[in-house]
Amino acid sequence: MRITFLIGDVHGMGGTIRSTVSLAGGLAQRHRVQIVSLARGAARPFFPVDPRVRLRSLTDSRAWAGRPEPSRRIRELELRPATLVPPTEARRSAVFNAATEEALCAFLARARTDVVVATRPGLNSLLALLGSDHYLRIGQEHLNLRQQTEDIRDHIRRHHARLDGLTVLTDADRRDYAALLDRPEGWAITMPNPLPDARYPRSRLVNPVIATAGRLIPVKQYPVLVQAFARVAAAHPEWQLRVYGHGPQRGRIRAMADELGLHGRVVLMGRTRDVTGEFAKASLVALSSRQEGFGMTIVEAFAVGVPVVSFDCPHGPRELIEPGRDGLLVPDQDVDALGAGLLRLVEDAAERQRMGAAAREKARRFRVDHVVRRWEEYLVERLG
Repeated sequence: MRITFLIGDVHGMGGTIRSTVSLAGGLAQRHRVQIVSLARGAARPFFPVDPRVRLRSLTDSRAWAGRPEPSRRIRELELRPATLVPPTEARRSAVFNAATEEALCAFLARARTDVVVATRPGLNSLLALLGSDHYLRIGQEHLNLRQQTEDIRDHIRRHHARLDGLTVLTDADRRDYAALLDRPEGWAITMPNPLPDARYPRSRLVNPVIATAGRLIPVKQYPVLVQAFARVAAAHPEWQLRVYGHGPQRGRIRAMADELGLHGRVVLMGRTRDVTGEFAKASLVALSSRQEGFGMTIVEAFAVGVPVVSFDCPHGPRELIEPGRDGLLVPDQDVDALGAGLLRLVEDAAERQRMGAAAREKARRFRVDHVVRRWEEYLVERLG
């Protein structure tokens, strides 16, 4: 098959980009695969891309010095808002404007491919509205439906049923979409994000380190995690919380750590290209999110044999963690319970080892080759 992925900008960093790059590389073993970016914000991708995957950018959003001088018309279009995506989606990502809409319209009209897979609500909308019936049009959602604003949900309700199929990350989200959209059985399917194809180290689960990773944004609630970690720090001063990622809440996280007297005990590590390598240096991974689309952090922790302690938030954690076997789920938004769960596994090395072994075994089901087979079966069925 000829398979095309549409993405905002493959050159950036983030969970959607990383999972798209991994899936494209896996599919490229047997298929002709390309990733088409609406925009291009850097000279090269942050995440390594399989050389068999063709990269293409429809527009170039780098600073003027880093790209060919655009025409006056293109400059004017770049300053005009997108009109075919929900307003919240257009504000959420700088890749949506009149120039990128026009470029994508032209691309979709002449695309020579068997399948186009869009990777976020705005792109799903554009594919539904502008795509051709000469190829299969598949939407892909990386956030759960309840995370979307009302204008995005309304756009999904009005337009996404035109797509030929939809993949979501959890069974709970699939049920929500089934209630929203009147589509036949099998149109929407649960499809997990894949683990990149790699040899993963294994944590010895002895370092006094709790880790977490993600964008430093409000929904991740890292200041709340610092509060929970304070209970561990009070009883075990040798333990450290390491937070990997970057974002606007960096200052608030640092302020919370200072307020609780945890300077040097809570370390903001910055972004990393090797999340699993860093998790392998830890003995626990913690999630404090208000909600999760899937919880790739959990899968990455499992890949290196590290148990996870998480809020039982919508939607991902409860579909990934088997409480008492490969991690702990604590009542949603109960900070004391999160601290108690962390402390339980800090103080019980034998339970950590048992859970870590079970976590590593579970990670096998998310290997890229397994997920690729599921995608192939789904696409063949939809093409059929």
